[in-house]
Amino acid sequence: MSENINKLRWRCRRGTLELDLILLRYLDNRYLTADSREQQTFLELLDLEDSDLMRYLMGEQSPADADLADLVALMRALPA
Repeated sequence: MSENINKLRWRCRRGTLELDLILLRYLDNRYLTADSREQQTFLELLDLEDSDLMRYLMGEQSPADADLADLVALMRALPA
């Protein structure tokens, strides 16, 4: 399991501090306790382009996909 988390941790490193912090905060505080659907949605989120991720996670735009939109809202609400 820790090998998978380490791979996910690497995928969360996007090169911008804002994205790194939000993605890693979710990974560290929520991912392991999330249900399989939410975990799958997070993996889909990690496949998005950085520019889209930035717009979604900074609240400039909302994803069209309902599951992605719910996850983005949850991630934005996690305490720093």
